[in-house]
Amino acid sequence: MTMWVTVLVACVLAYLTKLAGFIVPASWLEGPRISRITRLLPAALLAGLIVTQTLGGTEGRLVFDARLAAVAAATVLLLLRANFLIVVFGAAAVAALLRYAGWS
Repeated sequence: MTMWVTVLVACVLAYLTKLAGFIVPASWLEGPRISRITRLLPAALLAGLIVTQTLGGTEGRLVFDARLAAVAAATVLLLLRANFLIVVFGAAAVAALLRYAGWS
């Protein structure tokens, strides 16, 4: 399969997934268990994305580099209730300084 066929198949699948969200009856989503799952699902997906992008390396190995330190810095700033822009710029500055120092 070529790259363009893969991209087009992914686009069709994304469209069908979005369309399925409109077709599903509301009564299927009204139960207490389903509503609890749908409330927690975005946070779980975001946490999984953060972990895989922060620690993910090649060939299934964990990589500890400036990304992990940046996420740690962002966590500390969030715990200190810093402004969101301060959190983003602080994490970026930590990553940049560590990469500049050679800790890639």
